[in-house]
Amino acid sequence: MTRRRRLGISVLVLAALVFVATPSQAVTGNVRIVFTKAGFVVGAGGGHGVLTFRGRDYRFTAQGLSLGVTVGASVTNLIGRAAHLHKLSDFEGTYTVVGAGGALLGGVGGTQLRNAKGVMLSLRGAKAGVEFAANVSKVVITLD
Repeated sequence: MTRRRRLGISVLVLAALVFVATPSQAVTGNVRIVFTKAGFVVGAGGGHGVLTFRGRDYRFTAQGLSLGVTVGASVTNLIGRAAHLHKLSDFEGTYTVVGAGGALLGGVGGTQLRNAKGVMLSLRGAKAGVEFAANVSKVVITLD
């Protein structure tokens, strides 16, 4: 196993341990987002999505910044869940992401994000572009 691969696996294991959440009585919503990212060392990205919460759709905007190893550009179509939502306003805020990933013309991406209110986003989906990333990121989500 190459050193780069071991580092990537280690970062993913660390991210999984960081985001262990305790069970709660909160509601889970469904999330769809298209996120575009580009960078070299510092990466920036943004996207638009829809949160389905208690039977209604809410549009939102996501803007992100990452610091670490980021090279290339990609577009990712993500779907997943927003867990631990007590009320709609819990969804907005700054989310922290720790992870690694990559794409060479295409692939599958996934990530977990968590905000200060305890909302956990678990997202996965198709990624297109050429990118390698191992970094710490912040994503700010605002409802439209």
